[in-house]
Amino acid sequence: MWKLKIAEGGSPWLRTLNNHVGRQVWEFDPKLGTPEELEEVEKAREDYHNHRFVHKHSSDRLMRIQFAKENPAKDVLPQIKVKDTEDLTDETVTTILKRAINFHSTLQAHDGHWPGDYGGPMFLLPGLVITLSITGALNAVLSDEHRKEICRYLYNHQNEDGGWGLHIEGPSTMFGSVLTYVTLRLLGEGAKDGKGAMENGRKWILDHGSATAITSWGKMWLSVLGAFEWSGNNPLPPEIWLLPYILPIHPGRMWCHCRMVYLPMSYLYGKRFVGSITPTVLSLRKELFNVPYHEIDWNQARNECAKEDLYYPHPLVQDILWTSLHKAVEPVLMHWPGKKLREKALKTAIEHIHYEDENSRYICIGPVNKVLNMLCCWVEDPNSEAFKLHIPRIYDYLWIAEDGMKMQGYNGSQLWDTAFAVQAIVSTNLVEEYSSTLRKGHKFIKDSQVLENGSGDLDFWYRHISKGAWPFSTGDHGWPISDCTAEGLKAVLVLSKIPSEIVGEPLDANRLYDAVNVILSLQNGDGGFATYELTRSYRWLELINPAETFGDIVIDYPYVECTSAAIQALASFKKLYPGHRPREIEQCIKKGVEFIEKIQESDGSWYGSWGVCFTYGTWFGVKGLVAAGMNYNNSSSIRKACDFLLSKQLDSGGWAESYLSCQNKEYTNLKGNRSHVVNTGWAMLALIDAGQAERDPTPLHRGARCLINSQMENGDFPQEEIMGVFNRNCMIAYSAYRNIFPIWALGEYRCRVLGFS
Repeated sequence: MWKLKIAEGGSPWLRTLNNHVGRQVWEFDPKLGTPEELEEVEKAREDYHNHRFVHKHSSDRLMRIQFAKENPAKDVLPQIKVKDTEDLTDETVTTILKRAINFHSTLQAHDGHWPGDYGGPMFLLPGLVITLSITGALNAVLSDEHRKEICRYLYNHQNEDGGWGLHIEGPSTMFGSVLTYVTLRLLGEGAKDGKGAMENGRKWILDHGSATAITSWGKMWLSVLGAFEWSGNNPLPPEIWLLPYILPIHPGRMWCHCRMVYLPMSYLYGKRFVGSITPTVLSLRKELFNVPYHEIDWNQARNECAKEDLYYPHPLVQDILWTSLHKAVEPVLMHWPGKKLREKALKTAIEHIHYEDENSRYICIGPVNKVLNMLCCWVEDPNSEAFKLHIPRIYDYLWIAEDGMKMQGYNGSQLWDTAFAVQAIVSTNLVEEYSSTLRKGHKFIKDSQVLENGSGDLDFWYRHISKGAWPFSTGDHGWPISDCTAEGLKAVLVLSKIPSEIVGEPLDANRLYDAVNVILSLQNGDGGFATYELTRSYRWLELINPAETFGDIVIDYPYVECTSAAIQALASFKKLYPGHRPREIEQCIKKGVEFIEKIQESDGSWYGSWGVCFTYGTWFGVKGLVAAGMNYNNSSSIRKACDFLLSKQLDSGGWAESYLSCQNKEYTNLKGNRSHVVNTGWAMLALIDAGQAERDPTPLHRGARCLINSQMENGDFPQEEIMGVFNRNCMIAYSAYRNIFPIWALGEYRCRVLGFS
């Protein structure tokens, strides 16, 4: 049976700054589990499989089964359902909240964070399996049980048409289909295995143009594997790292996720690295294409992309650029004397790869560059210490649920979820009853703050300051993020107002000052906040975005979410520490407000770039303006936002958005106009902050009834459609949201709507 282990090391090759706080790793123990527990796990898997085309998102049932045994709820209060005509009372809502927090507290790990599934994208596991296959580490790293669960996951998420999507809820794409098919083959599945699944997958690929029509990222992965030719790739010259930083196209000016992915890609491209050509690779050369491998026109394949994948078509300027590099520049760099420049560029690239590895304790900023960096370390030296240090951190990215084993979009969302959960519980005004939960969450947040900047000359490595920041996941990951720093700061500030005997000692003031310093340092000239760093280049750089399936990846854009979170944190800090940098904070908030007002959509909404979608963005937009002192009466932006949200309320009283809202930038309800507990929570929180209770509380009563009637028998809330997004087009799971936002919305409702009434 699988067991989730928290905050454990266990390998001499693991490095840590804080005793692995937040680390979450699944291990298989064949001796674990009673017959009843094993039967419960199998039933969860069977239930998922039987309904996989209707409910594509897993419900984290394996973790819930484990924690129900380890952290049993002290008591489960009776379930409550309310009628549409029934008035809600404080007693009813308080009971609902206690049921919800009692349950959510059982999901809290002993180190204080809330673990959970952060999967969703389908293109992450293939990179890992290809890398392990090339390096010969597949069987050593992935046990039989790992491989079995990965196969279960990939088969479970095959679409009815035979293909696989970019993410678990998406339609079939060439990127998802080819890489998943290849992964299954490398894991030992035959071309006719899977009860017809492999044949259906191959048929989808060949019917839609074959693997020559895969996206550029897919072409790169197939090339290192040996199932595609490097001449079929558009150039990724590492020499770009040798350009002067003053040039807008320097990679140091790009969004860190973009540059950290293209850095190792450029190293592999510059070396034209290809793994050993195994019998499986030779078979794939036959299985993936409509014509014999030696007859493929690789030059034509460079710019081929299946229409199903084409979210960001290449503009003409890109085609001209790649063709010029391919035909004129690359031939020079591949031969002496140009080869000397190539060697210098490769040396620079690998130095930057090692810096990233060492400063993230070999976790890396994300799963794509994690496995690419690992492969580069092996290519440089198969026996290197760097490669060995990468191995144990693979498990930080693997998560198992009833749908199988997946690779997460980060090493988790630990800090982010915990900061939100703490604020949600405090909002209920039931803090004394949940002292233990809050105390543990508080300690986790304090233990996860980044205490030092990255090593060396930050400008040389193109890094921003990080001392005082909070990361998205764990302290060992260490990358600073504006909104994570803001939410971490908000959480410790709200806890500092509660007696320490209830929630523990407050964070030292100097560490609060460090967090404020990070936030202030991240504001752009236009008043907005981007994610990890300042916006360092221009929007026109998106013209050279080579990733056909993602939008807005080249620079770090400013966002309503990051800007709002920063305003909220600084406004909260200012009230408690009015003497610390007051003018800078006041000016920062003022500019942030101007930015939020400027980017509001004409219909009153804000586009959410990190959650689905307009309800998420609008929650942040409203909350940021209110934190700055604005209200419904003095802000037309808040009035328009309220009108927008009220216009989207469903007959059920709730709200819901499909991921298509993100992709198409147009508000789209879920099929059948079903409500969603997370969207409902966001909309209610925005309206409550905007003073809806004073004008007409009826929409809030209706929303609260919808949440109350959604609660499950054990106090949990249902896992509904996927609610996270990145780069406009790829969805990602935030599994704790299903509990956090109903608690938060009903907490605010209890205190500010029923209390107001």
